[in-house]
Amino acid sequence: MNTLPSRDTSLRILLFIAVVSAIVYLLPRSGENHYIYEENRPWSYALLTAPFDIPIHLDSVSAAKVKDSIDANFEPVFTRDLALEKTIISDYTTRLNAATNLDISPAQRNLIIKEIRQVYDNGIVDRDTYAKISSGQLPSVRFIHDNVAMSMPTTNYLSAFRAYEHLDSVLRTREVHEALSATHLSEVLQPNILIDTINSRRLLDEAYQKAMAPVGVIQQGERIIDKGDIVTTRLATVLRTYEELANERGNSTISQHYYPIAGQILYLIIIFGALYGYLYIFRRDYYDDNRTVLFLMSLIGLFTLFAFAMQATFKTGLYITPFTMVPILVLIFLDSRTAYFCHLIQVLICAIVASFALEFIFLQFIAGVVAIDSLKDLTRRSQLIRTAAFILVAYSLCYVAIEIMQAGSLAKTEGRIFGCFAINAILISFSYVLMFLVERIFGFTSRVTLVELSDINNPLLRELSEECPGTFNHSMAVSNLASAAANRIGANVQLVRTGSLYHDIGKIKNPAFYTENQHGVNPHDALDPIQSARIVTGHVREGLAMAEKAKLPQVIRNFISEHHGAGKARYFYTIYRNAHPGEVIDESAFSYPGPNPQSKETSILMMADSVEAASRSMPDHSPEAISALVNKIIDGQIAEGLHNDSPISFRDVQAIKEVFAQRLRTMYHSRISYPELKKDSTPAPAVIEQAPAAREIQPAETTPLITEKSADETTTDTNSTNP
Repeated sequence: MNTLPSRDTSLRILLFIAVVSAIVYLLPRSGENHYIYEENRPWSYALLTAPFDIPIHLDSVSAAKVKDSIDANFEPVFTRDLALEKTIISDYTTRLNAATNLDISPAQRNLIIKEIRQVYDNGIVDRDTYAKISSGQLPSVRFIHDNVAMSMPTTNYLSAFRAYEHLDSVLRTREVHEALSATHLSEVLQPNILIDTINSRRLLDEAYQKAMAPVGVIQQGERIIDKGDIVTTRLATVLRTYEELANERGNSTISQHYYPIAGQILYLIIIFGALYGYLYIFRRDYYDDNRTVLFLMSLIGLFTLFAFAMQATFKTGLYITPFTMVPILVLIFLDSRTAYFCHLIQVLICAIVASFALEFIFLQFIAGVVAIDSLKDLTRRSQLIRTAAFILVAYSLCYVAIEIMQAGSLAKTEGRIFGCFAINAILISFSYVLMFLVERIFGFTSRVTLVELSDINNPLLRELSEECPGTFNHSMAVSNLASAAANRIGANVQLVRTGSLYHDIGKIKNPAFYTENQHGVNPHDALDPIQSARIVTGHVREGLAMAEKAKLPQVIRNFISEHHGAGKARYFYTIYRNAHPGEVIDESAFSYPGPNPQSKETSILMMADSVEAASRSMPDHSPEAISALVNKIIDGQIAEGLHNDSPISFRDVQAIKEVFAQRLRTMYHSRISYPELKKDSTPAPAVIEQAPAAREIQPAETTPLITEKSADETTTDTNSTNP
């Protein structure tokens, strides 16, 4: 059995370079943070020592408490606008004196001005400031005079509204009240005690700086943190200070703890090189198929970039990213071992940006194994939902295990992480949608599609059963025979089962020319063997045309074109050759268009098709005769070279022979004959005579069923499929 020839490698090389370049280019990196860590978690890097003196500041919690205390006790700076105060009093005095319709005396006028001046002497502030004063938040304020700050109580300060109420309560006479209203005093009153935002901000910052002054120093060469140490709040503050100073100084000594571009490129080359090596050594058929390589590289590359985007957008983005979609899709279209390898490749790539690489790899490794093990054969949508539930449970258990191992309890588990796992499981269920997109883009065929196509209510199969019932029964028998053999040797069982159902659909065009559909009349009797051979071999071309019209996947069309390979319609070839001895025969007139089987699955179909058809014409169905028939047909195909292009092995062929022989023995096993009921002269029991009505409804005696002899028995050549 020959191995497929190596194809052009240029696309694979370009694809390799493109994916590595895209990942390196879009890999999250920051010029400010050289380390990825979380508080109350172990430090995942090597020992870190101070390359220079590092001041120790208060941690964020302590700093927040100090700032809150400063804010609570801080006296803001205010200023008194004397010019505004004089202007307001002067303008209102003029307005009051100019009002001629007021029924007040000069003494009352002077009293009004006096009280207004007194209110301004006490101070009028804006509404917000008065609210703080009323709530007790601002018992005093500061005034700066000649660079000297003086604290003043705010007890007598009023807002403009409260100042008007005060005047209204002090000036009690009716005439004065009418005068205040007529002169619109409420519109005149404005604050004269104003906040000085510039000086207040300056003094507050100075207070912050004094309070935030370093409380210690880590000297150069001193240990900061070592691998495995818990990142406390204090250490997190020290690390932030260290990174800020390192960025300011442009220090390069910490680059060894980061992934520089050169290291990233080498890392990805090694990772994808391992993938290419796996495909070349263990899955050479995948490696030689540029479409498959494109699918795998695109899938890993796109999901990796998606994971980077999620990590950059959300703090827990990697927990939300459905990494198990990659092994699920690869499992659906390829195989479980490749699915596991691709999943491992992607996890190792994304571990670059994970805060805790070991935990991340552990979580994703278990989730990938659960996804692959729980989804061996995807035939129903509900299986994806079940798999998503299993993955959710696996994530949760792994997270709990890590927390217990590191923290010794579940006290520090975060509910939001479980929420992220739930979102992850929901996203996994959308693999069903991606599956159809992959089918359309890359031309693959999933097991779900194969199951749908194998439904006998499919229009094409229904037409086959109606127009060619004999061919339909033959296809069903071949499907069962071939799928059993495929299961034995580890081939794609669902693909073989579905392809077998469609392999003879071309016979729909001329059903009467095939013996399984004939009923006594054989139209070939009136035709020349060459014409008959042309009609019989033409069912392959007719089938391909019908498959293309019905938009059947290419993998199904391969069964139609390869189930006879480039073999001959040997029945008509032998008749013609016997009738024309010594004549040079154009064998192409009797040959099928081919090609020969290119896969294990189509090889199995070719064997099953010939064996099942030939078994119908056997006069003797003993185990020995069946085994001899199976060996004769399959060995003849191998001798003719029909399976040379298939990757099937001789061990597979031997296993297939055993399955065929066992199945045919089961199909044609002898049955015991039913005894006939002898007529008894003894009168029937009285109870029967008393129920004549019951006898009237009994059916008449039926004759035994007679099975017609198959039309295939007219052909004695068992070395090829009958016409």
